[in-house]
Amino acid sequence: MRRLVVRFTLSHLLVAVVGGLVTFVVVWWLAPAMFDQQMGLGPNASGRGTGQGYGQALRASFAAAITNSLIVGTLTGAVVAAVSGLLLARQLLRPLARVGTAVGELARGNYTHQVPVPRETELASLVTDVNALGAELQATEERRLHLLSEVAHEMRTPLTVIDGYVEAMIDGVLPAEPERLGQVSTEVRRLRRLSDDLSALSRAEEGRLNLAIGPVDLDSLTTGVVDRLRSQAEDAELTLTAVAGAGTVQADADRTVQVLTNLVGNAIRATPAGGRITLTGSRVGGRVSVRVVDTGEGLAPAELDRVFERFYRVPGSASVSDGSGIGLTVSRAYMRAQGGDLTVESAGPGQGAIFTATFA
Repeated sequence: MRRLVVRFTLSHLLVAVVGGLVTFVVVWWLAPAMFDQQMGLGPNASGRGTGQGYGQALRASFAAAITNSLIVGTLTGAVVAAVSGLLLARQLLRPLARVGTAVGELARGNYTHQVPVPRETELASLVTDVNALGAELQATEERRLHLLSEVAHEMRTPLTVIDGYVEAMIDGVLPAEPERLGQVSTEVRRLRRLSDDLSALSRAEEGRLNLAIGPVDLDSLTTGVVDRLRSQAEDAELTLTAVAGAGTVQADADRTVQVLTNLVGNAIRATPAGGRITLTGSRVGGRVSVRVVDTGEGLAPAELDRVFERFYRVPGSASVSDGSGIGLTVSRAYMRAQGGDLTVESAGPGQGAIFTATFA
């Protein structure tokens, strides 16, 4: 009784039997009376003798014929209803069987399996959702494999450098001098940054960031970032300034500092000597933002969205070998986790870029 095909078949059979019984009762009750009325055999009939006896016999024969016919008809209807119910149930449940097969394929990792969409509206909606789920799982799996490949590629260079230096020192080819050890330490720090950024990105995308949202003086925070990075900008012969105007916002101070520090660091690496980097806070209506404007290498239109992709680096960029390659990805994830966003504008290569951190 737990199988739908059995329930569908029994429901058809029940409907046929109930309909047959109702028809039998109604006909059995009405047919003799109507026959008597038509034949003039009622209690007030004037006929007597042989004619009336013949009428009564004819009435009994008619009632027996009607009863037998109804019994045969009801049984025949029940059999036909059971067979047709079984066939219709199988036809109706065939798409559900295909859905079950598709779910099994998805569980086994075959995300390309698609189910033909049936004609029935409700089943078509279910099948469409299952197919969409398979496509989304396929896309997720492709992103996962791509990410693993990218991480392996990013780790390969520093690990190769570290392995080469350490092996050369063990063999006595290179002396264990501070300069050599410093290069090993640089690669170790690069691996640590990659690990930290990947961990932060994972937490942000999974919604597991522990945000401490509260009132933040954005102008003071921006000035602090500029003061901390000014010496780095001066070493690169750049002018780094901050312009107040954002006021107080609801945000996570630590995450915001990380975002602005990353944006300024990228701008320093992308701006040639003699350039300028300006952090400008603004409040227009309910929109609060900080713009990081540089006079650096700029971006082509096709690169405006791609710079936020994991491990994407602008071809020919002076900073192509620096950082973990996912700093902007993490920064955008931080801003969106706070209810804001991070966008970029550029007039083209060689004309600088403007990164805008918008707060809710």
